[in-house]
Amino acid sequence: MTPHSGRPFRATLPLVLLLLAPPLDARQQGGPQPPAAVTVVRLERREVTPVSSFTGRVEAVDKVDLRARVDGFVQEIRFREGADVQAGELLFVMEKGPYIAKVKEAEAAILAAEGSLKLADLEVERQTVLVQRQAVAQAKLDEAIAKQAQARGALLGYRAALERARLDLSYTDVASPVSGRIGRASVSVGDFVGPTSPPLATVVGQEPIYVTFPVSVRQLLEVRRKAEVAGSDARAVQIRVRLADGTLYGELGRLDFVDVEVDPGTDTIALRAELPNPKRTLIDGALVTVLVETAQPRSALLVPQSAVQFDQAGRFVLVLDPEGKVLVRRVRLGPTYGTLYAVEDGLREGERVITEGIQKVRPGAVVTPTEAPLPPVEASVPRN
Repeated sequence: MTPHSGRPFRATLPLVLLLLAPPLDARQQGGPQPPAAVTVVRLERREVTPVSSFTGRVEAVDKVDLRARVDGFVQEIRFREGADVQAGELLFVMEKGPYIAKVKEAEAAILAAEGSLKLADLEVERQTVLVQRQAVAQAKLDEAIAKQAQARGALLGYRAALERARLDLSYTDVASPVSGRIGRASVSVGDFVGPTSPPLATVVGQEPIYVTFPVSVRQLLEVRRKAEVAGSDARAVQIRVRLADGTLYGELGRLDFVDVEVDPGTDTIALRAELPNPKRTLIDGALVTVLVETAQPRSALLVPQSAVQFDQAGRFVLVLDPEGKVLVRRVRLGPTYGTLYAVEDGLREGERVITEGIQKVRPGAVVTPTEAPLPPVEASVPRN
């Protein structure tokens, strides 16, 4: 190909590339930019219940270790591990033969002692008559009376032995002293157990159940002071529990105990709440979050958490003025209620804050807002 023949190709190449290129948008062309689309929420005041959050531990109202009170072999285990048991329900049966024999021995000893006492009584009567007739010396009567007392004492001893033998026999039946759920058996049929053996099993009460949580002395004094000013009972609070998976336990509890001693290591005092546990959801020893709600609700200006941003100067939100221009507002926030913050300072009721599209706007820009409702407070519970 000659140089002359290649010129038409080089001249048409830029034109072809220009035709194939995508059209320039308004920014590339240097034209005016359309307003960014954002979602806004209009701030409102709502009734909220102040809540304090603590870490607590579930504790059973009743927790009993079942132990053998006499020596013997386990003959029967009459429960299913993990099942509910009732107070007085028979759970373990130990061998009874040796203890039945002891009862019979004690009964036989009592019969013999009763016979000896009867003879002693007769001897006292005989010697009394003889002494009255001056047929024998007083010493004979005194000796008979002493033997009578010995026989009476022996009879009392044998009767006590019978009671002990019967008590030991009753201990061969191990029943639950409380109602609850029983754990695993630590023994099997045929094992030899006694008073020094480990617990045979543990019964844990299920309904109701306790949740214990520590509160700092400062917090406790503050609550009492506020209650005194309001003329209310500091114990008049509702207790809620958040489970390990973050879900809220459906039953409400009540405060039933405040400890009388402060932990010197942490300067906290233990509080205890009692909650219903009909579905056995709360398990002894579990770690939970305790939410203490005061009885008196209050009005609070609320802002969605999605509207709040952070920088080196602190927290702020983006607010729209009446013309739709973006403004920066520094805010001071209070407790959280689910997905909402309580606003302490920096915002006013009725103002519009940007909750979506924040990354697309800058202060001073004009935007196209779409208004969304403020999330409900009723389903919101503060988180740590």
